Parts: sequence; C-alpha cells; structure tokens
Amino acid sequence: MADLQWEPIDEKAVDTARILAADAVEKVGNGHPGTAMSLAPAAYLLFQRVMRRDPSDAEWIGRDRFVLSAGHSSLTQYTQFYLGGYGLELQDLKELRTWGSKTPGHPEYGHTDGVEITTGPLGQGLSSAVGMAYAQRFERGLFDPDAAEGTSPFDHHIFVIASDGDLEEGITSEASSLAGHQELGNLVLIYDSNQISIEDDTDIAFTEDVAKRYEAYHWHVQTVDWKKTGEYVEDVQELYDAIEAAKAVTDKPSIIILKTIIGWPSPKKQNSGKIHGSALGAEELAAVKEVLGFDPEKTFDVDPAVLEHTREAVERGQAQHAEWTKTFDAWAEANPERKKLLDRVLTGEAPEGLEEALPVFESGTEVSTRAASGKVINAIAPLMPEFWGGSADLAESNLTTITDAASFVPQERSTHEWTGNPYGRVLHFGIREHAMAAILNGIVLHGNTRPYGGTFLIFSDYQRPSLRLAALMKAPTILVWTHDSVALGEDGPTHQPVEQLATLRAIPDFTVIRPGDANEVSYAWLELLSRRKGPAGIALTRQNIPVFERGDGEASGDTLASAKHVAKGAYVLAEAPNGEPDVIVIATGSEVQLALQARDRLSGEGVNVRVVSAPSLEWFEEQSAEYRESVLPKAVTARVSVEAGTSLTWVRYVGDRGRSVSIEHFGASADWKTLFEKFGITTDHVVEAVRETIASA
Repeated sequence: MADLQWEPIDEKAVDTARILAADAVEKVGNGHPGTAMSLAPAAYLLFQRVMRRDPSDAEWIGRDRFVLSAGHSSLTQYTQFYLGGYGLELQDLKELRTWGSKTPGHPEYGHTDGVEITTGPLGQGLSSAVGMAYAQRFERGLFDPDAAEGTSPFDHHIFVIASDGDLEEGITSEASSLAGHQELGNLVLIYDSNQISIEDDTDIAFTEDVAKRYEAYHWHVQTVDWKKTGEYVEDVQELYDAIEAAKAVTDKPSIIILKTIIGWPSPKKQNSGKIHGSALGAEELAAVKEVLGFDPEKTFDVDPAVLEHTREAVERGQAQHAEWTKTFDAWAEANPERKKLLDRVLTGEAPEGLEEALPVFESGTEVSTRAASGKVINAIAPLMPEFWGGSADLAESNLTTITDAASFVPQERSTHEWTGNPYGRVLHFGIREHAMAAILNGIVLHGNTRPYGGTFLIFSDYQRPSLRLAALMKAPTILVWTHDSVALGEDGPTHQPVEQLATLRAIPDFTVIRPGDANEVSYAWLELLSRRKGPAGIALTRQNIPVFERGDGEASGDTLASAKHVAKGAYVLAEAPNGEPDVIVIATGSEVQLALQARDRLSGEGVNVRVVSAPSLEWFEEQSAEYRESVLPKAVTARVSVEAGTSLTWVRYVGDRGRSVSIEHFGASADWKTLFEKFGITTDHVVEAVRETIASA
C-alpha cells in the first residue's frame, strides 16, 4: 500500500475548498454548501492523491472515472476542478448557479469539462456508475482480454461519492444488487453518511443498517467513522487506507461508509438541515472563516501558495498519462486488429457492410416486428463486436439475445440456460427496468460501445427518469420495447401501453421509432446505429403483421416505397392513385396496414389517398422544410392519423380539420383482434375518419 503524502498545505487546501463552497453559495444566495464543506477532505484526497486523471485531458480513455452521485453538492466537484487545474477558475465559482456559467446548480455532462455524467435526481449517479463499471470490464474484454490483472491500458477504477438520499432511492438498490452479482471490483463507492437531508435528521425516514444491506449485496464493506471518539476528527489517513484496501479487492465492489458531520466546522449550523440546502448567512460564514483561520472580511480568498501546490495535479496527471501511453502504444503495436477496432469504436462509425448484412423479409408473409428485430440484432452482431445487450428478464419476449454469445456475468453465475463469461455480450438485468436504463447510460458515457436493453413498452414508465437524463446528456442509449400496444392482448390494461408513445415523444431530444413492417425494422436499426446524437427507443409488436411488397425507390402508382426511407422518419409509402392526394393518412407500426387497406377501399369511391408511414416523428422533424412539405403538403388539410394509442402527438400533423383513429382510454383483457375491433382500430374506422375529414372542408 502506497504511503500517503499529506502536508500542512494540504490541510489548508482542504479548508480553502470549504470556504470557497460557502462563499459561492453565499454570493448567489442559494445552493448546497454543507456537504461540500464536510466532504472537502474526501474529495481532495481523491482528486489529489488517489485517482489517475489528467486535468488537461478530460477525454483520456485511461482515466479513472469520478461520479458525484450527490449532484446537489456540485461544489464538492467544482472546487476540486478549480484547485486541480481542470479549467475552472475563481470567477467560475463566483458565477455558481447563474446564467451561462460553467458551474450550474448540478453538474452537467458536456457543459463543464471533467464532468462524467449529469447527476441531479438522486440515485442516478451511483446507478450509472455501475454501468461504467460494466463498460470498463466489457471494453477490457473487447480490446485486451488476455492481459494480467492491473497491467492493461484498459484497467482503471470508477469512484463514486453518494449521499444518504442516493441510498434511499430505490434505483440504487436495483443497481447495487447487480453490481454485487457482477463482482465489479473496479467500483469504489464513498457513502457520505452524514444523516442529514432537507427534512433534517434522516432518522425520521431512514434507519436501515446500510453495512448489512451492502454485505447482503455481496459488496466489500468498510466503515470510516470520523465521529467514533466522541470528538470529530477528519482522519484522512484512515480514509486513504480504506480506499487502497477497496482497490485491492478485485472480486467485489466496495463501499466505504464515511461518517461525517455535514457543514463542519460551522459553529451553529453544522449537523443540521439548515446547512444542507441554503446559504450559511453572513454571520455564520464569518464564524467559519475565523474557526479555520481565514480573514472573515475577505471572500474567495485563495493563498497563491495553495493554488500553486494543488495545480501540481496537472503535471502529475500528465506524467501518469505519459506512462499510460507507453503501455497503450505497446498494446497497439502487439494488437493491430484490436487497435483498428478501437479506432472505429472511438469515432462511433458503424462497420462496413452493415446494410448488406441486414435481413430482407419476404413480402406476403406476416412477421411480428419484435421477431424481425431479433433477426436484425443477430445479423448485426457478427459485424459489431461492440454491440451488446439484453433484457430485464424478458429475453424470450423481447427477442434481444445474441444467439450463441456468452452472458456478461462471472462464470460461476452460469445457469442451465445461460453460460457466463465476464466479457460476454448478453446482458441480464433481472426485473430491474429502472436500473437497466441508468446502467445503459453509464455504459455509453464510459465509452463508445453500443449497448441496448429490452422490456415491454408499458414498463418504460419505470425507466423515465433515466431516459430523461439520457436525453439531457444526448447519450446514445438504445431501448428495445416490445408489446407496443393494446394488441399484446390478454394480459389486460396493466400491461397495455396507451399513453406511453405520446409521453415518450414529449421528452425533448428523445427519439421514438415504431416500424410499420419487418423491413422497416431492418432500416430502423441501421439508422439507429449510425447515430450518436441521443437516446432512442424502438417500439415493436407482439402480433404478426404483414410484410409489404415494395419497390426499390419512391412510391409510384401502386408500388410501395422502399423501406430505406425509414431514415427520414416519415415518408410516402403509397402515393395517391392519381398522384394528387385528396387526403393524407399517416400511420405507424401495426396500423400502417390499416391505412393501406383504407386507401385501396377508398380508391373505388374516387377518393385519392396518400399513405405516409411515420416510424419516427423526431427523425422527420430533422428533415428539411422542403422534404417535409413534399410528404405532408400544407395544401392538403384533409388528414387522418392512425395509431393504437392516444392522439396527443398527432394534433400538429392533422390540424383542426383532421381526424385521429386512436385509443383515448385504458385497454382490456381479450385477444388482440377483439380489442382492435372493440376499440375502433380497424380499416372501417380509418375509412370513416377519411370521409369525415373530407366532409369537414
């Protein structure tokens, strides 16, 4: 175990971080100073003595990852970024929580250099850190599986600071259970057990034995109690020894329960909810400065000697980076094909030949889009070794399994059905939909591999906080959602999605894709994997639907357009018989067939119907105004949307004159054909809606 070098100037640097946190909150008038004050020794220890990071290169792939799950205590991180030379300066701390600053109220990925993940809602950071630990192991297996432990350039740790609130959130129970099951020895959690939240003493709501809980999860558990003597002593050596011991345990994730006093050393407000989420006030702030030997008349006061000392972290980090580069270069020379793969993965490029590998489904047959997706996944997998995923215990229903691939799980966790390999490609989340989404976020933030996770569309409701954060970060997480409408049938209204498509579309920067037949599924996956702009969910049918006979280009006469147009989000699938539509019917998923049937029937009545397949409204909105006009010309105001869900997102497309064939209520337990008939998702109802919109002129 390495010796800890800790000098009086380090103590002064820690106290400087405390005062800067308190000053920043006092200046803006709101924020969370208390945890940043009491966690200053732990954060300083991590950034200055423990973690392998290069402050001058936030993208270095060999770095240790740091996740501040207690995102409200953003100053815990910002003060260390300032002291350590990560690009923040004193002015940035003065601009805390103000318009345009680099120091928003919660750390935001892509906004402040060095921030690995957006952490606002409690529990998300720790849960996504589990995903980062997944990713580190998988990437090592992808690029350097045979290296001895601790010798690979792909070996590093994920460090997390979490709060009482993080551990209270249910998502961390799901994720922590998986971390223990996966034996993620690369994950080190410092749990700040200060037992204070907004409602003050957490005993009012949280009294479980966290140590025993994490022992039950199969974690390595240590406690560092700075209150154990009856006097508060910040024993940095004890914490350092615990971190080093945690790093030495390679077959379990580690939790260090750090018992602190929030707001230390505030004379009157320490250990209270008053210092958790509000400024200290001028009098108390002055008192803290006097206790620590700072001038109470000065604000944002930093001794130049302290900054000179702490900014040595840049030189140390660059030296570590240089040493790592030697190891990396040796690996690259010895593994040219793996280096080539790494280069492609880092750029995010899809492999050559991906489109040619896509399955082509025979027209005139009927295939559920979930079954088509399963075939596409297995066609893609041989060409994309970085493509991996699974399901929340619904693999047989979601059809997400990469055939013949090992499961990503320690070998001793193998079962009769699944063969475990720590570097496997098949993910098993158990019935933990929320943790699955957060873990996927962590995987894609850690590196550029392409993970996906499956469940029923209805259970996207369990995932929504993680989906929203993925969209906020523009993380390219992929969700596979099957059983996409009331047509799943007999399971009834608890399992039948009605409002989910509309509400998922309401998330900014989130993409929903609902293919209309099996060949649309192929091209939807192709487009999904060519994008890295944000998260997407593909919604798929349980029931079989027709595979349409198509041409090779655009729609013409009675020839349907190629499925390649899926990439544009919405396209003319079937043109009006005379080329000039009287009405446009827009449909998604299993209801596209109803639109086509209505077109055929109405043509006999002299009504010229254009059918637009709209698998992704988000992709459609990205297209040029000219293209959107060519598909949905403003002059044609007679319009009908057809989707077996609520009509909420269709108003802007059908307008005041238009009609929506939709479901505005919950489902029922019956076979899918009966449900579609009873709920009006039929060709007859589409025809009637067309007649109504034409008559409304």
